[in-house]
Amino acid sequence: MTIQISIDGKQITTTAGKTLVDVAAENGIYIPTLCYVKNKTCLGTCRVCSVKVSGNVMSACTVAVSDGMKVEVDEPEVSDMRKALVECLFTEGNHNCPSCEKSGRCELQAVGYEVGMVVSRFPYRFPVRERNHTSGKIWLERDRCILCLRCVEFIHDAESGKKIFSLSKRGAKARIEIDTELVESMSAGQVKVAANLCPVGCIIEKGHGFNEPIGQRKYEKKSIRERAVAKNNNE
Repeated sequence: MTIQISIDGKQITTTAGKTLVDVAAENGIYIPTLCYVKNKTCLGTCRVCSVKVSGNVMSACTVAVSDGMKVEVDEPEVSDMRKALVECLFTEGNHNCPSCEKSGRCELQAVGYEVGMVVSRFPYRFPVRERNHTSGKIWLERDRCILCLRCVEFIHDAESGKKIFSLSKRGAKARIEIDTELVESMSAGQVKVAANLCPVGCIIEKGHGFNEPIGQRKYEKKSIRERAVAKNNNE
């Protein structure tokens, strides 16, 4: 069913039930995301896509559009809220961008630029988190993890369908775990998919590093905003 919604005063014709973040991108309006992956289950874990819908703050990746919906993306209060959430993600981990293998391809880094972050308003916690390098294929750098849960929900063993990644503990002690036995059965292609799905440099493919480039600095060629809009318009 064709419906009409409003985003920042712009009247948009779309289809009922589509995800708000996709509808916005299709119409040239960027809403940052870190946990959302198009055409996959909405997780709603990072809340970086927060917008106002009819005056209420909601995550755009979990909202299905409906007729008459009024959405505010660039409203000052909610814009600063998104910025604060990104700042929190930087302070709650150890993100040393100049030395990170994913610098230039990191979604957190790219979103930081888009929301205008220069330095966090919150004190840095510098947590000490144990790395997991027991697998012969994947290096798990937990210092950089933002607990988006993409790996937990979307990476499964090809044969058994079991989850390869899981979440343990709660609160500040929460961390991603890895099933080493299942990882060893992953193909090179599956490992690459897992590494690329991670929005930061937490999941790293072993055997690739500074001596062998592991990817181009794609967000310096085209911003995450430009890529999000172009991707939706091409699909």
